[in-house]
Amino acid sequence: QVQLVESGGGSVQAGGSLRLSCAVSGNTYYRGWFRQAPGKEREGVARIHTRSESAYYADSVRGRFTISQDNARNMVYLQMDDLKPEDTAMYYCAAARPLMMIPVGRLRTDDFDYWGQGTQVTVSS
Repeated sequence: QVQLVESGGGSVQAGGSLRLSCAVSGNTYYRGWFRQAPGKEREGVARIHTRSESAYYADSVRGRFTISQDNARNMVYLQMDDLKPEDTAMYYCAAARPLMMIPVGRLRTDDFDYWGQGTQVTVSS
């Protein structure tokens, strides 16, 4: 069983930065960040392979967000820079089930089985 706990959300003005953290327990090949704005479907933001550290980003955040991890501490991070009002959402940390292999370039919610409780990010203009 994999458990995830997010922290680090908050409110920031457009152009600002936030760093989200996620404590992960249990084995998994992939960890990711997703977000869900009110009235919208949950969407992928970024994912990272636990061993290779290969990362993949949604087009909407590529170049502004960076996913990273500290395997010694079982932590995953999402550094968010140049934030925009459209980045406002509940952000969720997620992990794929053990031995799950995700094709390159895919970032789908149904590839991930374990979810944190979410942390709110609000960006004002």
